[in-house]
Amino acid sequence: MNLMQTNSPATTSNAAALDAITYAIGESAIGKILVARSDIGVCAILIGSHADTLEQDLGDRFPGKMLVEDEITLRGDLAAIARFIETPDVGLDLPLDMRRGTLFQQRVWEELRTIQCGTTVTYTALARRLGQPTSARAVATACAANAIALGIPCHRVVRTDRTLAGYRWGVERKRALLDKEATI
Repeated sequence: MNLMQTNSPATTSNAAALDAITYAIGESAIGKILVARSDIGVCAILIGSHADTLEQDLGDRFPGKMLVEDEITLRGDLAAIARFIETPDVGLDLPLDMRRGTLFQQRVWEELRTIQCGTTVTYTALARRLGQPTSARAVATACAANAIALGIPCHRVVRTDRTLAGYRWGVERKRALLDKEATI
């Protein structure tokens, strides 16, 4: 795995100079959450059950980057994400860095960000919105490649029959998120 460090003033200032990714792990109602930031914005929100698995996933997504643990700096991001999970109608207003993806994936992710809290859309309908009605599978692949859970709400995409399809972070988490949003 990439070099991991703990927070210190020198480490934090060196992180920007080295094009590092800072990250922190916290708890939420749906499990552990890892938030990571580049110099542009949040580049990952990962959800899981084990911190070491989340750190490994982050390292796999950002090979060659120095990963710097910085709980102090990212405390506000973690709080905003946990608050969003509990009360999704407050929204999640964080600057995002969505550069890690193909142009098509970025288009899908931008479109996902327009889906209102409490609503869902099918993969096929999303493909139509993008002007590519035969690209439902490519839309699903873009959703699976999304590293910014919740910030890019791929949990709001469902199958044509409205059943829940595989979700990168687990179908039970997807169901919990959608159930919470449905109560708004």
